[in-house]
Amino acid sequence: MNEQKTLLSRIATCDFILAETSLFLDTHPNCAEALAFYKKHLEMRKKAAEEYTEKFGMLRHEDYTGQNTWQWIEGPWPWEYEEV
Repeated sequence: MNEQKTLLSRIATCDFILAETSLFLDTHPNCAEALAFYKKHLEMRKKAAEEYTEKFGMLRHEDYTGQNTWQWIEGPWPWEYEEV
């Protein structure tokens, strides 16, 4: 698996974990262990998304970092990459 796909997979995994953990926290808001687990994976997701954006471009419109050009439309989309 190439680096781009690895980062996308890491981000997707974190997104799933965050969604499921948030559902648990909805019914167990005082669970310190679950909250720590959520925070850990939120930080992991942020780091992976920052690394992806730095290396491969924006994942979301909100990832715009003030460049002089709008990079959202540059290069192939993540699903347009061929298997290496």
